[in-house]
Amino acid sequence: MTRIKKTPPTEPPKSRRHDLPPGRWLLQDAKARFSELVRRVRSEGPQHVTVHGRDEVVIVSAEEFRRLKGERSGEALIAAMQESPYRDIDIEPKRDRMPVRRVDL
Repeated sequence: MTRIKKTPPTEPPKSRRHDLPPGRWLLQDAKARFSELVRRVRSEGPQHVTVHGRDEVVIVSAEEFRRLKGERSGEALIAAMQESPYRDIDIEPKRDRMPVRRVDL
């Protein structure tokens, strides 16, 4: 009969998730605790998700996304152009006459 030598229990390896500052998530934690991640986005703001120690994505609220994305209407560009001190300057493109080839028909 063979005896199996019991080894004393060792401390489990320290998880890297305790090393992360608030607002940062490992990908596997973000997947496993997605509802909590969404709640924290609403209450604390953007949350960073890391993969292999690098920030890969930032989760933001829909409201923040719309604010950052801006409107597609171009109203901001029109407003900026109207507020410009140079709005009264006429800019006419210079047009050179293009040479025309003679064609025999």
